Amino acid sequence: MSETLEPREAMVDIYCKQLKLPGLKASFRELARDAIAQNQTPTSFLAACLAKEVEMREQRRLSTRLKQSKFSEVKTLESFEFTSIPKLPKTNIFSLAECLFIKNRENIICVGQSGTGKTHIATAIGISAIQLGYRVRFIKVYDLIQELLKAESEYRLPRYIKTWNKFDLVILDELGYINLGNGSPLLFQFCSERYEKGSLIITTNLDFSRWGEVFGDNALTIALLDRLTHHAHVIPFVGESYRFKESRDKLNTTTP
Repeated sequence: MSETLEPREAMVDIYCKQLKLPGLKASFRELARDAIAQNQTPTSFLAACLAKEVEMREQRRLSTRLKQSKFSEVKTLESFEFTSIPKLPKTNIFSLAECLFIKNRENIICVGQSGTGKTHIATAIGISAIQLGYRVRFIKVYDLIQELLKAESEYRLPRYIKTWNKFDLVILDELGYINLGNGSPLLFQFCSERYEKGSLIITTNLDFSRWGEVFGDNALTIALLDRLTHHAHVIPFVGESYRFKESRDKLNTTTP
């Protein structure tokens, strides 16, 4: 078999290129050697080739969706120190990472002071969603506001907002750190467009009672909260900033 395989390898390469099977093209030689060594049947060899193509396509799909998500960092639940925030509902969070809430077009709102892991948890759930085949996009609220304002000034706001419909989950990070100013009604429009159509994860350092401080319009704030919380899982992050704790512990260990 080894003698007849080599002259045909060039043709296999050509066929793989024509049929758009890059995974098979990259791996068929090694699979053929394994088949010979293990005395596999032709059917087993073919199944192994096709399985490798499926595996590599899924890896490319995952890589593409991860790139499209624009996460600043890849975070997982396994790397989160739940012991630092003992009051965090760990079981509930792992349940949410199964992403049934996306299928049901529900939202998640992570509320708590800075440094308690809201962005980490939001990102980790987003990564789980990507692994399950969902399309995810991460963006800081400030950056979204700037894009919305620019789209409005260029008279393409409705078209711009509709481009977000392709994402099953949008993660809006750091709501509450700056006053939204003229961007308030635009963010309201953005969130309203996703109401019962797609899921949101929002991280915020402000309790709901203080959202009016950044939106600057109580009526608009109430209307937005009504939509966001209608189908929402609210996760309270109660505890000391683990970043501050880490810095303090490091200082204590280096101070003589």
